[in-house]
Amino acid sequence: MKVIFSALAAKELRDARGYYELEFTGLGARFSADVQAAIARIVRYPAAWNVERGEIRRCLLQRFPYKVLYSVEPDHIFVIAIAHQHRKPDYWVD
Repeated sequence: MKVIFSALAAKELRDARGYYELEFTGLGARFSADVQAAIARIVRYPAAWNVERGEIRRCLLQRFPYKVLYSVEPDHIFVIAIAHQHRKPDYWVD
């Protein structure tokens, strides 16, 4: 199934990767790999993850305090946000 990132989600991914890479060389790549693993799980089992709000589901990353917020569309997965779990929890709603 095709995966489409919102502009916000793509920016959050770039920003978080850059932040982690500044903290420790290679950590940004590990963050990206964790996001890609979450996306692969979502594609494989799109309805398996908890509902965050309405039709929006969340998949928690395994190694980082982030969640992938997405909706299941008829022909694709739409990634709405790559959100830090402890910062402004509902900022992505608007």
